[in-house]
Amino acid sequence: MGKLAGKIALVTGGNSGIGLATAQRFAQEGAEVIITGRRQQVVETAVGLIGEKATGVTADVSRSADLDDLYQHIAKRHGRLDIIVASAGIIIPASTEQVDEQQFAAQFDINVKGVFYTVQKALPLLSDGGSIVLVSSIAHLKALEAHTVYAATKAAVRSFARSWAAELKQRNIRVNCLSPGPVHTPIIGKMGVKDDQFAEFEAMLASQIPLGRIGRPDELANAALFLASDDSSFVTGVDLCVDGGLSQL
Repeated sequence: MGKLAGKIALVTGGNSGIGLATAQRFAQEGAEVIITGRRQQVVETAVGLIGEKATGVTADVSRSADLDDLYQHIAKRHGRLDIIVASAGIIIPASTEQVDEQQFAAQFDINVKGVFYTVQKALPLLSDGGSIVLVSSIAHLKALEAHTVYAATKAAVRSFARSWAAELKQRNIRVNCLSPGPVHTPIIGKMGVKDDQFAEFEAMLASQIPLGRIGRPDELANAALFLASDDSSFVTGVDLCVDGGLSQL
């Protein structure tokens, strides 16, 4: 029997990268998984990769109406939620001088507002004893060039984990933060790194990481599984950095 057998899990941003790897891992461990993403075709493709235990809902977490539709779907189909992984997020690298209002708003809308309302609107459906995993980033505790706004959004996510862990303790709902370091995901391309530059860019990152390489999405998925499952039954409010030691050494 899998570690998440009988559980109902939502993974926002589960259509790619860490979110997709997490949804796949949860399904392997027996959970019924609902994923979200902003592009229907990408969501449908991801559902096919995850398998029969997955369903997909096209939703933008920064839009309140989309979240309402998402939770109506979950309530009708499952009647409850046991696990939330708030993985949806974006990054727009830019120096402070280059950041414009649209870039600023886009990152805060998805990374902060989206996470807040993903959790707030889920609470009536979330089972007592459930688990919430918020995906932050080591950017919230380590200064990285051209990441000023992104880092601020991820610091907010880290703060949410502490606050909600305190607020929800009476329901025995655990809330933890998962902070990845550099990971081989499509987000690297969205940062402006061209296909023919991937290897060089990743080698540069690897040279800064104590373990000598960047992470794999499945390694983050394993960490998310730990935080979501009973393996971490006495863990709440923590920030688990999965970064090869980059933020610690």
